[in-house]
Amino acid sequence: MQLKGLLASLASLPLIKGETVLGVYIFHRHGDRTPKSHTPVSMTALGASQVFESGNYYRSRYVASNSSTPIFGLSRDVAVTDQIDVTSPVDTVLQNSAQAFLQGLYPPVGSLSEQRLADGYSVEAPLGGYQYIPVNSVSTASSNANSENNEWLQGGSGCGNAMASSNSYFASSEYHETLEDTPSFYSDLLPVINGTFTREQANFKNAYVIFDLINVATIHNTSISSSGLLTDDTLRQLQVLANIHQWNLAYNSTDTIRAVAGSVLAAQIVQHLNGTLTGQSATPLGIQFGAYASFMSFFGLAQLLAVSPDFMGIVDYASSMVFELVTNTTASESAYPSPDEVSVRFLFVNGTAGENPLTAYPLFGQSEITLPWATFTSEMSKFALGDTAAWCTACGNTTGVCASFAPKSYGGDDAGAASTSDKGIPTPVAGVIGALVTLVAVLGLQAFVYALTGLRLVKKSTLPNANSAASGAGVEGKA
Repeated sequence: MQLKGLLASLASLPLIKGETVLGVYIFHRHGDRTPKSHTPVSMTALGASQVFESGNYYRSRYVASNSSTPIFGLSRDVAVTDQIDVTSPVDTVLQNSAQAFLQGLYPPVGSLSEQRLADGYSVEAPLGGYQYIPVNSVSTASSNANSENNEWLQGGSGCGNAMASSNSYFASSEYHETLEDTPSFYSDLLPVINGTFTREQANFKNAYVIFDLINVATIHNTSISSSGLLTDDTLRQLQVLANIHQWNLAYNSTDTIRAVAGSVLAAQIVQHLNGTLTGQSATPLGIQFGAYASFMSFFGLAQLLAVSPDFMGIVDYASSMVFELVTNTTASESAYPSPDEVSVRFLFVNGTAGENPLTAYPLFGQSEITLPWATFTSEMSKFALGDTAAWCTACGNTTGVCASFAPKSYGGDDAGAASTSDKGIPTPVAGVIGALVTLVAVLGLQAFVYALTGLRLVKKSTLPNANSAASGAGVEGKA
């Protein structure tokens, strides 16, 4: 994904004079990893470095004592775990990425970690005062458990209508036209990929995993079989086709349930920012690590295509999007802004923050970069799914926990955005927030069923076991 130079005027907006950042929510992709077609997938040393550098950048922006845009009330050097909410699905690559990111965000503090004991001796925490910040494994993360070992991420969502919607792409004329236009393109790559893919599997149906395999090889392998076939034009076409494939599985403007990952993420973003606002920045920093599909789904729902078609692309490793809760009024322990004095700004960086510009973009097809809190929550409520009943209805799920929700449970609750709770958040979003915790039961039960039975829906292809493959474009062991 490459954001075009014509958007440079929006890039890296400085903090407005007199503005205070009350809280931040960061959604972050993992760092570089081994290919999905060679399981189990693991993060590489490069991947750890990428997310560490991203954490270091966000430290310089939000955390350090000399940070450019310090978060109100956040501890600067010694992490206070109650101030930070870090989540990830149960996935090795994502959780390891979160840990490496946190090492950059709150590095070891050396002598600041010292404690004097009753006998007069002082003890410093191991590893130079390493800081232990918990990464919470949650079943309600927008990306499903073990997502980096799945060829397609929708299968673990548990949302029946979303899986059916994604599958319908394979019956579309658009899909079949691309499939029929590209057989020679993929068959010409067999000398490169035949250690993993058969001739029957070398086609557009496997566009992403073929791109992923070759992309990893070009990063890590000192030699690639038949590498002369991998011209710049070929590599570019591989990515374009993978982008088309994955975008159409992640989002559809006329069938938005396909973007259920983005809908769940939207509810989590609003839940955290609302908690920051009502708790007067008690927990001002929220961080979630997840997969690229959640980015794509959210981009579609938030109408970021109105800004640039580049938002249809697969985001690079270590990409992140940020939601800043800001105010131009005074914020102190004794005076905290009211909701109507607060706004939200959306920013995105494609790739590692610091190496690439963190850029502000307008959401929801609007022109303003910074939106009033009420406008932001009203727009997010149009597609956020955090209420169990709404999730069950949208997904068409009727068994398990969803069986307890009769149609009348979601019938007449069609309140407009003007209705507001006493906490300053529009009522539709308040409902999303209030019941988001209940959704744990739905997704937790379904995750248990998937784990127990080994079911995996919406599988793009049946790949051979490539763990021992030594030929083709697989990543070398030393990577």
